[in-house]
Amino acid sequence: MQQLNELIQEAATLAANSPTTEAARMLQICNACRYCEGFCAVFPAMTRRIEFHAADMDYLANLCHNCGACLHACQYAPPHEFAVNIPRVMAQVRKETYIDYAWPKAFGALYQKNGVMTVVASSLSLMVFLLLTLWLNGNASSATLNGDFYAIFPHNTLALLFGAVFTFSLLALSIGLISFWKHISAGAMSGIAAAEATHDAMTLKYLGGGHGDGCNNEDDAFTLWRKRFHHLTFYGFMLCFAATSVATLYHYLLDLHAPYALNSLPVILGTVGGLGLLLGPAGLLYLNLRRNAEHGDATQRPMDRAFIVLLFCISASGLVLLAYRDTGYMAILLAVHLGFVMSFFLTMPYGKFAHGFYRVAALLKNAIEKRQTNNLQLGSD
Repeated sequence: MQQLNELIQEAATLAANSPTTEAARMLQICNACRYCEGFCAVFPAMTRRIEFHAADMDYLANLCHNCGACLHACQYAPPHEFAVNIPRVMAQVRKETYIDYAWPKAFGALYQKNGVMTVVASSLSLMVFLLLTLWLNGNASSATLNGDFYAIFPHNTLALLFGAVFTFSLLALSIGLISFWKHISAGAMSGIAAAEATHDAMTLKYLGGGHGDGCNNEDDAFTLWRKRFHHLTFYGFMLCFAATSVATLYHYLLDLHAPYALNSLPVILGTVGGLGLLLGPAGLLYLNLRRNAEHGDATQRPMDRAFIVLLFCISASGLVLLAYRDTGYMAILLAVHLGFVMSFFLTMPYGKFAHGFYRVAALLKNAIEKRQTNNLQLGSD
């Protein structure tokens, strides 16, 4: 009986010290102080609440962009006995939301293991499989094939394989996001609110820091480089996605098949996007390595860096493949590139990529919440 009581007491202590509970404690202090009220979307949303329940913390944590401004401005930050560190505790709660809302549920544990080595190992495994396929088919050292990727791997095979994995990943993300939205949502959506959330997401408004001067990275100096590198990464990714989409339309609607000329729309979009997806992740990795240890959750840095490195490798391998597509190296370079792309598809729902979807949902709720006239339900679980 004594041992059972000790276990119950230990469980109660762990629950009391959970990131959600700790975040609620800190926000109670922030709500009394309100020095940072005008810093970002989190603090105005905070002031609409008297109590902070689990749903509130999930919402506010994903609304936080981890700019770091509040930490450097806070008079109660460590070493003060109140130990208020909003960027860190919000990052910890965000990680919990990724795990809690993951689908299938058991796969939530992958967020705790999604590091650089995991991504590299999965990518290398896929490349070995693809290279082995090339060798068995006698294509590993093929002569020039005029840049025709589908002479190496048939179009329908790639479309089926990558399409199936991509569809599953989108399904997993969608189910998790719907569950998250049902848990945090209060109020009816409007076109104006959706437009504001879209603007805030597309412009990365809250990566501008407390006063629009930028984020705090390694010290209390403001810098806009984190926002700029995020822009390069996001829009580089979108241009690459657009290139793939245009190429799909060319193939199925216009009956125009790859390889496409260097001055064609798919190649231009892919090249410009690839350069953005090269520079952006390189800059983000540099900043991440220099970031103040007090910013964010150190346990998530392997996941953050894995995502950054994977995006860089996808872009670099894609650009090299484009440059050497008319040479005998094309088959091997294609296998390397496809390995990185497939690794990205497989880890989409269980890595850093998912944070963008949850953040957009939080921005949408923020835009809706600001327009509510009846706040009686705010702060309810």
